[in-house]
Amino acid sequence: MTPRNLLWASVGMALTTMALKTMAWYITGSVGLLSDAMESVVNLASAMFGVTMVTLAAQPADDNHPYGHHKAEYFSSAFEGMLIFVAAGAILWTAIERLLAPQPLEQVGWGLALSVFSSLLNGGLAWVMLRASRQHRSIALEADARHLFTDVWTSAGVVLGLGAVALTGWNWLDPVVAIGVALNILREGAHLIWRSSQGLMDEAVEPDVRDTIQQTLTTFLHQHNASTTPSGCVRFDHITTRMAGQRRFVDLHMHIPGHWTLSHAAELRGQVEQALMAAVPGLRTTIELLPCNVEAYLDPVAAPESHP
Repeated sequence: MTPRNLLWASVGMALTTMALKTMAWYITGSVGLLSDAMESVVNLASAMFGVTMVTLAAQPADDNHPYGHHKAEYFSSAFEGMLIFVAAGAILWTAIERLLAPQPLEQVGWGLALSVFSSLLNGGLAWVMLRASRQHRSIALEADARHLFTDVWTSAGVVLGLGAVALTGWNWLDPVVAIGVALNILREGAHLIWRSSQGLMDEAVEPDVRDTIQQTLTTFLHQHNASTTPSGCVRFDHITTRMAGQRRFVDLHMHIPGHWTLSHAAELRGQVEQALMAAVPGLRTTIELLPCNVEAYLDPVAAPESHP
């Protein structure tokens, strides 16, 4: 399934679990279950915003956005993180009020059953979405999946809290669990906002992808210099990478003998581009050609990545 279809499935799941958890809160009066239901509201809002941003990110490049719209997904992740902060604040406010004035719970068994059922639904969808996010390299999908997993752990904590209240009769445990839930989802919200900020600031590609790029260039050099250029003049340097949503980019300099023809140099550059794209699917490569004895002027503040 595409990221957009999975996010629509997340919208439907959020509506379903929100109804189940709201019913569980209504019949028990538990603020722990209320906090669980409020997080489902966040799930719904973030999934709907995610659909919008994924749709925008899929738009082709245009005159105003020549590199495409892929960074739109980062706004979805940041928006979800901010909504989590709002939900956590509301949960803390409600839980502290209940902690100051504990109240007995009712029909705990039904509340537990509804909460467990909704958690199973969320967990199944989150697992599918997380796998798909790695396949499509979609941060919006990953953010929604991780939030759903957080929701599962939240529900597990609420269930344990309700079980403890039922066994001990200590009604103050319910708001204490709700406070723990709020602190946990605050952590997840901070993580999502951090990930989004790094993406918007052109973060380098993942370490394993950088290693793959380096290994591909090194292998290419060994093969090419051993067979065609005994002097070893062909080399690469100033390798810089960045991510923009699902897209990955690499810029580098390729130094070649000064007596080569432009046609020969362009042919070799094409071979390098093909090798890199074969090693890292979807990679966009920009290679600047320079004679062996010429070094490019670079901003001294920006330290280049290591090179083979």
